[in-house]
Amino acid sequence: MKVKDLPYKRYTIEEGRDTFQKFKTEASEAENADDMMKARETAVKFMNDYSTASALAYSRYTLNTADEFYKGEMDYYDENGPLFSALLTEYSSIILDSPFRKGLEEKLGKQVIRKLDYSRKSFDERITEESQKENQLVTKYSQLMAAMEFEFDGRKMPLSVLRGYLQSEDRETRRKASYSIGKGLSSHADELDKIYDDMVKVRNKMALKMGCKNFTELGMYRMGRTDYSKEDLANFRKNTVKDIVPAVEKIKAGVKKDLGIDRIMFYDDQIYLNSSSPKPVGTTADIFKNAEKMYDDMDPEIGAFMREMLKNEAFDVEARKNKWGGGYTIGFPNYKQPFILANFNGTTDDIDVITHEFGHALEYHWAYDLNLPEIDEGGMETAECHSMSMEFLAEKYMNLFFGDEAPKYCKKHLLESFCFIPYGVIVDEFQTNVYDNPDMTPSERKEMYLNLEKKYRPYLSYEGIPYLEEGTRWQYQMHIFESPFYYIDYCLAQTVALDFAMLSKKDYKEALKRYKAFLKKAGTAAFPDLVKQAGFIPPFEDGALADIAGKVKY
Repeated sequence: MKVKDLPYKRYTIEEGRDTFQKFKTEASEAENADDMMKARETAVKFMNDYSTASALAYSRYTLNTADEFYKGEMDYYDENGPLFSALLTEYSSIILDSPFRKGLEEKLGKQVIRKLDYSRKSFDERITEESQKENQLVTKYSQLMAAMEFEFDGRKMPLSVLRGYLQSEDRETRRKASYSIGKGLSSHADELDKIYDDMVKVRNKMALKMGCKNFTELGMYRMGRTDYSKEDLANFRKNTVKDIVPAVEKIKAGVKKDLGIDRIMFYDDQIYLNSSSPKPVGTTADIFKNAEKMYDDMDPEIGAFMREMLKNEAFDVEARKNKWGGGYTIGFPNYKQPFILANFNGTTDDIDVITHEFGHALEYHWAYDLNLPEIDEGGMETAECHSMSMEFLAEKYMNLFFGDEAPKYCKKHLLESFCFIPYGVIVDEFQTNVYDNPDMTPSERKEMYLNLEKKYRPYLSYEGIPYLEEGTRWQYQMHIFESPFYYIDYCLAQTVALDFAMLSKKDYKEALKRYKAFLKKAGTAAFPDLVKQAGFIPPFEDGALADIAGKVKY
């Protein structure tokens, strides 16, 4: 069935409670682990019904944030989402405290039990009011960003389109685009500061109510990071400074020399070639036609899934006013159907969508067969391995999208992916500092952000760029507002993806074989174990980043 035709019906909290009560009754009458597994099927129905309805509402809201009906549905889930979360937490407790826990662990796997333990630690009915407020603030931010229009070259456009000009081969165009971004954001400066300040305060209040030291601790639970600690992430950041930053500085020095400029400005940071950046050839329809060819040749299973996605019109990639400005993959479990939203802007980013987001969708497709909604595709760091690694496995076919300029794309993609890591670490350390110090003022946060830029991207300057030079680049990084502590997952996954990239150059069939095996395990094992099983060094370990840094050259 086409995604646009999937029927939507609000899943009410009353329906959820009725189904959950049925599960509780069945669980209380269970005499063994097999009975508990039968009762669990009722709980799984509850999870899938809620996930499907809320995901459909969210996807249709993001397609048009001005749609009054779906705005109303989002308001409903914002208000009642914490009530559903309370039921999910109770589910975790029933499984964890069951007298048949050992048998359940044997049937479901240890990783499910670990995830349920963290789920219980991440929510409690005591924070229902604060969770509702948080949801409202996230929606307020997304609506603000979607409605923003930026003046550029005599036209008004959304940020998603304007950002495409930061990849222009003309430096003056890039400079003007960065100025437009700064000026546009500055006109909403007070509102952006207020929304984030309110978010920090409400999240800190939630953490204290849950008995956590601060939201940094609660954030680890919410992200389901059962397999590594805050200290592991701090070690990753330390090794980034030691191993990655110097290597990136060398790359940027090469770029600066080739471009004939005296310093790398913010608006130069996406440029890696001393010629025009490669652009996809053909129309949007051509891109999808060639993507189908690519995946058919890559692997029969993967090709069949791509054709299924196209048949079901499971992509929406055209940028337009009031459409949410980012990109994502989301799943509708009752229909076993993933959906991809993006905003094409005529740059290499468009092809990254076809590979990156498709990697997520492929994982959804295979994870549905496991029937483990408690863990789905795994933690976000695992999920991003699925998407980022597909970007590199697809490089073999870039001639389909860029013709003779395919080598330029591959060079740009490798350097861009590697040089992203310090920025991603900035975002993580920024959030850690913010939530470790929730009483920081907006001006203190901006000053702290600028200091982190100097630490991780010493080659980069914001000087003279309106508003952004004040330390506000993070204000349009949606993850910081909408998904706190998510962003470091991109960095962890990027190291694994680069491992797959290097392997694919030596032995493509082996790389694809390991990749498929990695995906089909979904979240059934701990992230470090999954990485080891794929034959690579987990990114937290000393030496992992140095090994990668030694292989990426300008």
